[in-house]
Amino acid sequence: MQQQHRPPELVGGSLPVFVFPNELVFYADDQSSHKQVLTLYNPYEFALKFKVLCTAPNKYTVVDATGAVKPQCCVDIVIRHRDVRACHYGVYDKFRLQVSEQSQRKALGRKEVTATLRPSASQDPPSPRPQDEERRIADSEFFEQTAFQTESRPVAGGPSLLTVLLGLVCMAALMLPTLGEQESTVPVYLHLSVNKKLVAAYVLGLLTMVILRT
Repeated sequence: MQQQHRPPELVGGSLPVFVFPNELVFYADDQSSHKQVLTLYNPYEFALKFKVLCTAPNKYTVVDATGAVKPQCCVDIVIRHRDVRACHYGVYDKFRLQVSEQSQRKALGRKEVTATLRPSASQDPPSPRPQDEERRIADSEFFEQTAFQTESRPVAGGPSLLTVLLGLVCMAALMLPTLGEQESTVPVYLHLSVNKKLVAAYVLGLLTMVILRT
């Protein structure tokens, strides 16, 4: 008997969203900090869909800005800062993680995470944000993932069909009898000279190097 799906328990009309950490700090002088990881937890008994939005999508690269989390599991979302410049020091941006049930489009809950770029980790912590900065962040517009710079994964390319065919021709040429061989059932016009076989071997070596580099 299939277990009946229970509706999610909303708190204040919204589903609580569990994300760690709640702040991302990038340091300009530390390249390892340019890559940060957000972990989204799903403690519920049903799967969740998630979507990552951002107030400044051109400054960041996100791997898998949309996806799903299985019940009582978690997923890591990789975020990279791709515009490390002094003009962005101290500027606060925001990421918003929206979650919903897999069978629904309406967002059940959301969680916002701040992100900032600092010159160095060795400097003193920044002073509290002024009220106008807090207001600017609160009024910021979040962009859909279609405007997001999703990190592309390189696709390994194989050798071209012409390269493969040329390699097969060279191998066939090397297998043919050499000109002057008497005991052979292959017609004489298919016998190749030593020079032609050397050319075929040279071309085959070059093709092998090309294939190994692709």
